[in-house]
Amino acid sequence: MLVVQGISILRSQPSFEQGAFETGAIAGGVLLIAGLWTPIAGTAIALFELVNVTALGGDPWTSFIRGTIGVALALLGPGAWSVDAWLFGWKRIDIGGRRGSHS
Repeated sequence: MLVVQGISILRSQPSFEQGAFETGAIAGGVLLIAGLWTPIAGTAIALFELVNVTALGGDPWTSFIRGTIGVALALLGPGAWSVDAWLFGWKRIDIGGRRGSHS
């Protein structure tokens, strides 16, 4: 969604600030699609959306949803099929622990 909307806005000859913002959003979207630097890209997307609402006057609900997804992806991290998992290994956290081995 970030990539498609960013490209469509860049085609409409935006101002320099809007063009720089959309270029960063496109880059963050591509990184999230590839699963590369997921925590950094998710955090960057959340910050881009905060700037979009406060400084550029974008749609607050769309920015809220995108920012929330960016924060969620930054906190959850990459999936098993991401570039991050291929490069650095997929980290799995077992919260439940093992049961039945008290003997």
